[in-house]
Amino acid sequence: MPPINRRQFIQHTALAGGALATASILPVESEAAGIRKISILHTNDVHSRLDPFPMDGSRNQGLGGVAARAELINEIRNEGGQVLLLDAGDIFQGTPYFNIYKGEPEMKAMSMMGYDAATMGNHDFDGGLDNFATQLQHAQFPILVCNYDFSGTAMESKFKPYTVFQKGGLKIGVLGIGIELKGLVPENLYGNTIYLNPIESANRTAEHLRKKGCDMIICLSHLGDKYEDDKLSDEILAKESYDIDLIIGGHTHRFFEEPRKYRNRKGGDTVVNQVGWAGIQLGRLDYQFSGGGRKNLSNAHTVVIGKKTRE
Repeated sequence: MPPINRRQFIQHTALAGGALATASILPVESEAAGIRKISILHTNDVHSRLDPFPMDGSRNQGLGGVAARAELINEIRNEGGQVLLLDAGDIFQGTPYFNIYKGEPEMKAMSMMGYDAATMGNHDFDGGLDNFATQLQHAQFPILVCNYDFSGTAMESKFKPYTVFQKGGLKIGVLGIGIELKGLVPENLYGNTIYLNPIESANRTAEHLRKKGCDMIICLSHLGDKYEDDKLSDEILAKESYDIDLIIGGHTHRFFEEPRKYRNRKGGDTVVNQVGWAGIQLGRLDYQFSGGGRKNLSNAHTVVIGKKTRE
C-alpha cells in the first residue's frame, strides 16, 4: 500500500470513526410523553494521545486521535439529543506533546471538543501542581475533585468539588474523586495537597447534590475499577455509595465489554464503566428518565475510534 500523508490519514480515521458511530446509534424515535433522555459520553486515561497510533503494524495502529474522536462526538451531538461529555483523568503524560508543551495542547483539544467536565488523575501531577494549575487557563471546562484539599496551593481556587448541569429539563450532578497520591506521585509534585477519604467525600457530596434536586448523580473517579487486595476501588465505592448512579472510572486502563452494576447502600444500582486508555474508545451510555424520578440505562455503546488497517 502506498504511504498516505498526514492530512489523508486524519481524514481516513475521522471518517472511519464516524462510520462506526453511525453503526452504533439507536434508531431515532419520538419520545413518549414524560420520557426524557440523555447520552453520557466519556473517556479516561487519554495520556496526551492527540494523534492516532502510527501505522507501524502494532496492535493499536490507526486507533485513537482527537480528529476521529471529535468527528464521532459531533455525529452523536447532531442527533439532536441531550449530551454530556466527561473525562476521568490522566489527561497528561504519554507522548512528546506533554514533554514539550506540558499539557497546553491537551487542554485546548478537550476544550475544542466541548468537554463538560473532567477530574484529575495521578499523571496530571507529573509536571507539578503549579503546572497543572497554569494549564487550566486553556481549559473551557471545570476540573472536579472533592477529596483533595488544595488549600494553600496553586489549585486552591481553580477546581470545584462538583458541578450541576441543566440538560433538557434534567438536572445532572457531577462530582470527582482522585486516587491517593502518597507512594504513587513524588511528594514534590503534589506539594501540600491533602488526600481525603474518597468514600466519605463522595457520599457527602452526592447527598448534597441529591438535596439540590439532581435527577442523576455521576462520579468521575480515578481510583481504578477493582484490585485483588482491599485497595479502595470503584467497585468498593459503588457498593458503599448511597446516591451515586454512575461511576465513570479510570486509572486501571480496563476495556470494559459492558458496564458493571453493583448493589449500593440504598439497595439500588450503581453503574461503573471504563474505556481503556489512549483515546482508543469512546464510551456512550444512554439513559431514559420517566415519572417519579425513575431512571434506566437504556443502552450502552463502546465505540472504537479510528480503524485498524493492514498494510
